[in-house]
Amino acid sequence: MPADRPMRPGEVALPFDPGSATDAGLCFIGHLRTPWTRGRCPKNLREARALGGDCQARINAPFRPGLQGLSPGQAVILLYWTGAARRDLIVQHPAHRDRPTGTFALRSPARPNPIALAVVRLLDLDAENGTLIFDALDAYDGTPLLDLKPWLRSVDVPPETGAD
Repeated sequence: MPADRPMRPGEVALPFDPGSATDAGLCFIGHLRTPWTRGRCPKNLREARALGGDCQARINAPFRPGLQGLSPGQAVILLYWTGAARRDLIVQHPAHRDRPTGTFALRSPARPNPIALAVVRLLDLDAENGTLIFDALDAYDGTPLLDLKPWLRSVDVPPETGAD
Protein backbone atom coordinates (compact mmCIF):
# COMPACT_ATOMS: atom_id res chain seq x y z
CA MET A 1 0.00 0.00 0.00
CA PRO A 2 1.61 3.26 -1.06
CA ALA A 3 1.79 5.79 1.74
CA ASP A 4 1.74 8.82 -0.57
CA ARG A 5 1.46 11.21 2.36
CA PRO A 6 1.83 11.06 6.14
CA MET A 7 -1.31 10.58 8.18
CA ARG A 8 -3.06 13.76 9.34
CA PRO A 9 -4.50 14.29 12.82
CA GLY A 10 -7.69 12.29 13.31
CA GLU A 11 -7.07 9.84 10.48
CA VAL A 12 -7.46 6.12 11.10
CA ALA A 13 -5.73 3.34 9.15
CA LEU A 14 -7.02 -0.21 8.89
CA PRO A 15 -4.97 -2.83 10.74
CA PHE A 16 -4.52 -4.77 7.47
CA ASP A 17 -3.74 -4.12 3.80
CA PRO A 18 -6.93 -4.38 1.70
CA GLY A 19 -4.71 -4.85 -1.35
CA SER A 20 -3.68 -8.30 -0.12
CA ALA A 21 -7.26 -9.65 -0.26
CA THR A 22 -8.20 -12.06 -3.04
CA ASP A 23 -11.97 -11.60 -2.94
CA ALA A 24 -12.35 -10.69 -6.60
CA GLY A 25 -10.47 -10.77 -9.86
CA LEU A 26 -10.46 -7.76 -12.16
CA CYS A 27 -9.03 -7.12 -15.58
CA PHE A 28 -8.28 -3.75 -17.09
CA ILE A 29 -10.18 -3.15 -20.35
CA GLY A 30 -7.94 -0.26 -21.35
CA HIS A 31 -6.21 2.86 -20.08
CA LEU A 32 -6.99 6.56 -19.77
CA ARG A 33 -4.90 9.12 -21.63
CA THR A 34 -4.81 12.55 -20.02
CA PRO A 35 -2.43 15.49 -19.64
CA TRP A 36 -2.33 14.88 -15.86
CA THR A 37 0.55 13.62 -13.73
CA ARG A 38 1.12 13.23 -9.98
CA GLY A 39 1.19 16.69 -8.42
CA ARG A 40 -0.53 18.20 -11.47
CA CYS A 41 -3.98 16.58 -11.59
CA PRO A 42 -7.36 18.18 -11.01
CA LYS A 43 -9.10 17.07 -7.80
CA ASN A 44 -12.46 16.52 -9.53
CA LEU A 45 -14.24 16.73 -12.88
CA ARG A 46 -15.35 20.32 -12.31
CA GLU A 47 -11.67 21.37 -12.10
CA ALA A 48 -10.77 19.12 -15.02
CA ARG A 49 -13.45 20.69 -17.23
CA ALA A 50 -12.22 24.18 -16.31
CA LEU A 51 -8.62 23.25 -17.20
CA GLY A 52 -9.49 21.49 -20.46
CA GLY A 53 -7.11 19.11 -22.18
CA ASP A 54 -7.09 16.01 -24.33
CA CYS A 55 -8.88 13.22 -22.43
CA GLN A 56 -9.25 9.77 -23.93
CA ALA A 57 -9.72 6.13 -23.18
CA ARG A 58 -7.89 3.50 -25.21
CA ILE A 59 -9.77 0.20 -25.14
CA ASN A 60 -7.79 -3.03 -25.54
CA ALA A 61 -8.57 -4.97 -28.73
CA PRO A 62 -10.55 -7.88 -27.19
CA PHE A 63 -13.00 -5.43 -25.58
CA ARG A 64 -13.63 -3.16 -28.58
CA PRO A 65 -16.75 -5.02 -29.78
CA GLY A 66 -18.33 -3.91 -26.48
CA LEU A 67 -18.28 -0.31 -27.75
CA GLN A 68 -21.05 -1.10 -30.24
CA GLY A 69 -24.06 1.11 -29.51
CA LEU A 70 -22.16 4.00 -27.94
CA SER A 71 -22.42 7.31 -29.77
CA PRO A 72 -20.88 10.78 -29.50
CA GLY A 73 -22.84 13.17 -27.32
CA GLN A 74 -24.02 10.66 -24.77
CA ALA A 75 -23.00 10.61 -21.14
CA VAL A 76 -21.06 7.59 -19.92
CA ILE A 77 -19.91 6.33 -16.54
CA LEU A 78 -16.24 5.38 -16.27
CA LEU A 79 -14.87 3.17 -13.52
CA TYR A 80 -11.12 3.33 -13.17
CA TRP A 81 -8.39 2.06 -10.87
CA THR A 82 -6.56 4.61 -8.73
CA GLY A 83 -4.09 2.02 -7.48
CA ALA A 84 -1.36 4.52 -6.57
CA ALA A 85 -3.53 5.81 -3.70
CA ARG A 86 -3.41 4.55 -0.12
CA ARG A 87 -5.80 1.70 0.58
CA ASP A 88 -5.61 1.54 4.37
CA LEU A 89 -7.23 4.86 5.39
CA ILE A 90 -10.75 4.30 6.66
CA VAL A 91 -11.05 7.78 8.23
CA GLN A 92 -9.41 10.66 6.39
CA HIS A 93 -8.81 14.32 7.16
CA PRO A 94 -8.81 16.09 3.81
CA ALA A 95 -7.01 19.43 3.78
CA HIS A 96 -10.26 21.17 2.70
CA ARG A 97 -12.32 19.80 5.64
CA ASP A 98 -12.30 21.00 9.23
CA ARG A 99 -12.56 17.49 10.72
CA PRO A 100 -11.87 13.84 9.90
CA THR A 101 -14.43 12.10 7.72
CA GLY A 102 -15.12 8.46 6.92
CA THR A 103 -13.71 7.28 3.61
CA PHE A 104 -17.14 6.23 2.34
CA ALA A 105 -18.41 9.81 2.78
CA LEU A 106 -15.62 11.15 0.53
CA ARG A 107 -14.74 11.02 -3.17
CA SER A 108 -11.05 10.60 -2.30
CA PRO A 109 -9.04 8.07 -4.33
CA ALA A 110 -7.67 6.65 -1.05
CA ARG A 111 -10.03 3.78 -0.22
CA PRO A 112 -9.93 0.02 0.41
CA ASN A 113 -10.79 -0.64 -3.24
CA PRO A 114 -9.33 2.29 -5.19
CA ILE A 115 -12.08 2.50 -7.77
CA ALA A 116 -12.97 5.95 -9.08
CA LEU A 117 -16.15 6.91 -10.90
CA ALA A 118 -16.65 9.68 -13.44
CA VAL A 119 -19.70 10.69 -15.44
CA VAL A 120 -18.37 12.27 -18.61
CA ARG A 121 -19.58 13.26 -22.05
CA LEU A 122 -18.42 11.09 -24.94
CA LEU A 123 -17.31 13.56 -27.61
CA ASP A 124 -16.07 11.12 -30.25
CA LEU A 125 -15.14 7.50 -30.69
CA ASP A 126 -13.29 5.25 -33.08
CA ALA A 127 -14.53 1.78 -32.11
CA GLU A 128 -12.23 0.03 -34.58
CA ASN A 129 -9.14 1.53 -32.96
CA GLY A 130 -10.65 1.58 -29.46
CA THR A 131 -10.26 5.34 -28.93
CA LEU A 132 -12.87 7.34 -27.05
CA ILE A 133 -12.61 11.11 -26.52
CA PHE A 134 -14.21 12.66 -23.42
CA ASP A 135 -14.96 16.20 -22.26
CA ALA A 136 -12.81 15.79 -19.13
CA LEU A 137 -11.04 13.31 -16.85
CA ASP A 138 -9.54 13.72 -13.39
CA ALA A 139 -7.06 10.83 -13.52
CA TYR A 140 -3.34 10.45 -14.13
CA ASP A 141 -2.23 9.59 -17.64
CA GLY A 142 -2.13 5.80 -17.99
CA THR A 143 -4.74 5.10 -15.30
CA PRO A 144 -6.25 1.63 -15.87
CA LEU A 145 -9.88 1.53 -16.99
CA LEU A 146 -12.10 -1.11 -15.37
CA ASP A 147 -15.43 -0.53 -17.09
CA LEU A 148 -17.69 1.92 -18.85
CA LYS A 149 -21.45 2.08 -18.88
CA PRO A 150 -24.03 4.39 -20.41
CA TRP A 151 -25.43 6.99 -18.04
CA LEU A 152 -29.22 6.82 -18.25
CA ARG A 153 -31.35 9.65 -16.90
CA SER A 154 -34.27 7.27 -16.31
CA VAL A 155 -32.11 5.01 -14.14
CA ASP A 156 -29.24 7.04 -12.72
CA VAL A 157 -31.00 10.10 -11.27
CA PRO A 158 -32.17 9.31 -7.73
CA PRO A 159 -35.50 10.64 -6.50
CA GLU A 160 -35.40 14.04 -4.80
CA THR A 161 -34.50 13.86 -1.13
CA GLY A 162 -33.49 17.44 -0.50
CA ALA A 163 -29.92 16.43 0.43
CA ASP A 164 -26.73 16.20 -1.62
